[in-house]
Amino acid sequence: MLKITKREGIMIDRRHFIGGGAAALALAGPLFAHAADNGLDVALVNATLWTGRGGPPSRGAVGIVGERIAVVGADAVKARTTRRTRVVDLGGAFLMPAFTDNHTHFLIGSDILRQPDLLGAKSREDFAARIGAAARARPGKWLLGGSWDEQRLGGELPTRAWIDAVTPDTPVAVPRTDLHMYLLNSVALKLAGITRDTPDPAGGVIVRDANGEPTGIIKDNAKPLVERVIPPQTTEESIESVRGGIAHALSKGFAQVHVPDINWGSFHAIRAARAKGPLDLRFYCFVPIADWEKMVAIVAEEGRGDDWVRWGGVKALADGSLGSRTALFRNDYADAPGQRGVRVISLEDLRRFIPAADKAGLHVATHAIGDLANDDVLDVYAETVRMNGARDRRFRIEHAQHVSPASIPRFARQQVIASVQPYHAIDDGRWAVKRIGQERLTGTYAFHSLIASGARVTFGSDWPVGPLDPIEGIYAAVTRETIDGANPQGWLPDQKVSVEQALIAYTVNNAFAGFQEDRVGVIAPGYYADLTCLDADPFTTDPEAIRGIKVLRTIVGGRERYTA
Repeated sequence: MLKITKREGIMIDRRHFIGGGAAALALAGPLFAHAADNGLDVALVNATLWTGRGGPPSRGAVGIVGERIAVVGADAVKARTTRRTRVVDLGGAFLMPAFTDNHTHFLIGSDILRQPDLLGAKSREDFAARIGAAARARPGKWLLGGSWDEQRLGGELPTRAWIDAVTPDTPVAVPRTDLHMYLLNSVALKLAGITRDTPDPAGGVIVRDANGEPTGIIKDNAKPLVERVIPPQTTEESIESVRGGIAHALSKGFAQVHVPDINWGSFHAIRAARAKGPLDLRFYCFVPIADWEKMVAIVAEEGRGDDWVRWGGVKALADGSLGSRTALFRNDYADAPGQRGVRVISLEDLRRFIPAADKAGLHVATHAIGDLANDDVLDVYAETVRMNGARDRRFRIEHAQHVSPASIPRFARQQVIASVQPYHAIDDGRWAVKRIGQERLTGTYAFHSLIASGARVTFGSDWPVGPLDPIEGIYAAVTRETIDGANPQGWLPDQKVSVEQALIAYTVNNAFAGFQEDRVGVIAPGYYADLTCLDADPFTTDPEAIRGIKVLRTIVGGRERYTA
């Protein structure tokens, strides 16, 4: 049971530090040292403390002044505790650096929080009923969520025929859980102008029936055909949605999320929310790499933001997704002979955009799922280094899901960050073998092999593709038990990782992946007081019970932003 033994306290001046972490700490130094000499604002005592600096947790305490950690250790905290210090007795609860999520589509995820639960549908009839109920609740307005997974509905892709009868006047464009497909009803197809005569765009697919008519499923670069006719959200709607997403993220123990998005929506919504007032969650925003020159202009005019909302990253897409059969492989899909996936951005454009964005000083991340896509990106990254010269650039590959075993060592050798999402392994593990066959599973979600090779591996969710929940992610990485219960010993169990490796991937390594390792990711004096308190120690919790661990508190910038 948690106890607050003293609630008195005053708050010192809060400051946002813009630019590099070393400069920020230098600026903070005199104020920080003076405040620390005059006592702590908050003392978190009687904690099971894991600092992120290596080794198992131990009993300890943390002292906070303003936004930052002042001292660590029971004796040091006691020495700085004064009558005005707010002392919080954690009762032995587990205290750690706050989680960061390496990959979210934040606005989409926040919007889906308010949409019907389609993933929970148990049958085709149940799926249609949920869509129909949502359409009746919003007559005449576009229905854009939640998300669906045909594998939970028998394996057959849904069609407009499933939902037309229950949505006669409501346009529907609901995404598959991987965000690489939409299901459209006939109303939406008509509004988008998609007919049997509409050609497949480069890097996209319009699925058609035996008569050549669109079924309602469109993939990857075909999605803009409907997106261009969907009315945009108002700024006020976006801000309301983002703030709902922030509350959700804080409840899961996050202090920060990275947003390597597929459009500008999250970037604009997050900045608009920040302009309206302080945020409780930190953001690092990426935008589409095709618009790299626009981002260069923003950086030149406005800088790269501050430690609450930062930008300066760009994201490319080398291919699609495994579930949509648009991930790019060297060989045919096992269940679709003749298909090997698509290049969402052509190889020529990757070779043009990535070196140009890198030369301009932007941080480059690239989505790659299939083995050929991963090899292409590693090749382009190597070419870029040869062209632009050596520097600390921290290239990222987002997902790195299916990597040929021979290419795994390239991540460490080329210093490319593997930005992976563990929940995908226990979700896709139910059916991945159908797509690519047993032989190609070697190198699939190869978390252990990547870490063992010396690669920097970071963890996240791809929310809303996966749940915005680091506890689920740790459980997935440590157990590899698929969500259907069919793999109690773990799917591809040789790729399990330890609890400590999972925690490091969610904290220390995510800080590095965002150029913030000098101010977040560990518990140490001078770092931001971004902390998560759990009700159990994941090091000593049975792996099967990890997913039952609860977040008790989330502290961001020295302030408690969530309390269970």
